[in-house]
Amino acid sequence: MEVNLNRVDYLQVGVTSQKTMRLLPASGRRTTQKVVIGDQDGVVTCFGIKKGEAVPVFKTLPGQKVSRLELGGAVGTPQEKIFISAGSEVRGFTKKGKQFLSFESNLMESIRALYVSGANLFLCASYIYNHYCDCKDQDYYLSSDKINDIICLPVEKVDSITPILACQDRVLRVLKGSDLLYKVEVPGIPKVLALHSGNGGDSGEELIYGTSDGKIGLVQVTKSSPIHRWEISNEKKRGGALCVDYYDILGDGVRELLIGRDDGMVEVYGFDNNNEPVLRYEHALSESITSIQGGCVGKEGFDEVLTATYTGWVTALTTEPVQREPGPCDDVKISQDIQNKIMNMRVELDQLQLKVLQEREKYHQSAHSSGAVSAVPVFNVNDKFILNSDDASYSLTLEVQTAIDSLLLQSDVPIDLLDVDKNSAVVSFSGCDAENGNFLLATYRCQANTTRLELKIRSIEGQHGTLQAYITPRLQPKTCRVHQYQIKPLSLHQRTHIIDHNRPVNSLTLTGQFSFAEIHSWVVFCVPEVPDKVPVGDSVTFYFQNTFLDTQLECTYRKGEGTFKSDNISTISILKDVLTKEATKRKINLNISYDVNEESVNYTLKLIHPKLEHQLLLAKKVQLIDALKELQVYEGNVDFLIPEYRSILEEADNLLEEFKKQPAHLERLYGMITDLFIDKFKFKGTNVKTKVPLLLEILDNYDPNSLAAFFDSA
Repeated sequence: MEVNLNRVDYLQVGVTSQKTMRLLPASGRRTTQKVVIGDQDGVVTCFGIKKGEAVPVFKTLPGQKVSRLELGGAVGTPQEKIFISAGSEVRGFTKKGKQFLSFESNLMESIRALYVSGANLFLCASYIYNHYCDCKDQDYYLSSDKINDIICLPVEKVDSITPILACQDRVLRVLKGSDLLYKVEVPGIPKVLALHSGNGGDSGEELIYGTSDGKIGLVQVTKSSPIHRWEISNEKKRGGALCVDYYDILGDGVRELLIGRDDGMVEVYGFDNNNEPVLRYEHALSESITSIQGGCVGKEGFDEVLTATYTGWVTALTTEPVQREPGPCDDVKISQDIQNKIMNMRVELDQLQLKVLQEREKYHQSAHSSGAVSAVPVFNVNDKFILNSDDASYSLTLEVQTAIDSLLLQSDVPIDLLDVDKNSAVVSFSGCDAENGNFLLATYRCQANTTRLELKIRSIEGQHGTLQAYITPRLQPKTCRVHQYQIKPLSLHQRTHIIDHNRPVNSLTLTGQFSFAEIHSWVVFCVPEVPDKVPVGDSVTFYFQNTFLDTQLECTYRKGEGTFKSDNISTISILKDVLTKEATKRKINLNISYDVNEESVNYTLKLIHPKLEHQLLLAKKVQLIDALKELQVYEGNVDFLIPEYRSILEEADNLLEEFKKQPAHLERLYGMITDLFIDKFKFKGTNVKTKVPLLLEILDNYDPNSLAAFFDSA
């Protein structure tokens, strides 16, 4: 069934956080629903739509920013009570705006996630989960990594309180009371949780999760173990999932899956006969979607997908048909209501323009007075810096509540900037003094009304430092905000839960007079996705995978001792150098021992082989394209060419696009093989840098057997 939805903008509030907009249940059989939304100014706004205009029901005074908004009520009754979290406080409002609850939790930091089920209130700070019943403390749990979201299975179906935490370490933690029942491993960092079909499915145990890298999955949380039902992979490289809902927008009696992403994409998935999701509709907005819900808001009888964006726009994709714009030969007939609306908008626009001129003149006069004080405009920046496992690159996303004028990137570590199709900004590079630690200086000049910018960056393992982004919006007077992002020594590694213990590994062991907190801080400095908080217990083990080469790393450490194992000897070499420097800074003596496995080098070369072979073949084909095209123009017919050359001509555009998207890819592989060669002999106490030119010559005439023989003979 084809879906045809039309966009309508209703209202703009302040900057919004994730999951801060909901639709109140309809008060009558055929009445439209009211919208309630909280923003980062601390204002909760409830409004309805009459004759296409937003009519306020109530609006609270500003305060601390609203981090979550949920609806609640007695189990089995309409969920029409409004609960918000602001700072460490939870407040409750009726649908008319009367405050009936002000509950100050015992959390020492701001609430990050909130869920309400009957008299049960579930709150999460960064690492702490608290369960309250009738505002009395019930259960408590300390997570080993940051909590992004929380949900509870429906009590009326599962007959017990079962909270589930979405955590930063790619795990859903299923709780029972104050104890961990079990963990559910998911293929990405889970950012949002929702009940399947809005009610947990027939069993009440089915749960939808959305990850930061855009994957969506359905898992059944039973009392003993999880059952993974299906997963939607992010093949189109869309943004991360921030919000999920279910609603029958097609009108076929089956609820569709609605997804809002942080790149502004709205998706509607239907379900086939096997209950597998099928994409039915998609629409791109220009801002990240912080909340999404299906309902009927604008006009009775017309369903819509309602969204809230980062900058506070409440936008609907409605089934109501839009009137066709008249053509040049059509008689234009405008109703009196439309004429009055146009007249009111013109009057309002004139008043706004006059007010802007008056305020601008007032500011200029005060700026030239003797006691002038220039106020720097404050603006919010929503940023994300995550590692993409698909292409081993970092995605830097910057979103501002007003239009971006320019962005300056500066790095004290060598990095590559990759092309992004969605990015329409014009980039220019400035000369850098690498000797003084300045490796990149790039300026992005944005087009008008650009509020969101997405960049892709690829780093080199072993070289660590800081990437700085200077964001300048189109505001007067000119102002700028600086955001810093750490490029870690093992920047291309990401957390995983399962590794292959049968691989040949090299090991590094450190012993000395250091505390558990000190060695944990060193690991945090070296590898991404390690929680800042010191783990609970006497020791901890983390597993990592290199997203570029698929090599592995196992870190096990405790007070006074740390052991690191990897099938890539270069990873061990980087850790040895960095950890030694960090210990030296703190004047801690380390006893270092290592065990090098010769087989691991050949194993790593085998992992590199298919990537190197593909890149060499791609480079060879790209070199031939221009000559083959000239031959095609000269001869007019290329049937006499061998099939391989004809295939290159047919795929020329795709080959050039792939080559353009992977700048310096071949050089990067050459560098990794060179580092592997140097590191292998460094652990033997031999300096082989003089043999690097011979190694590069072998790589230019690549043969895996010759390369392996060179590694063995050198």
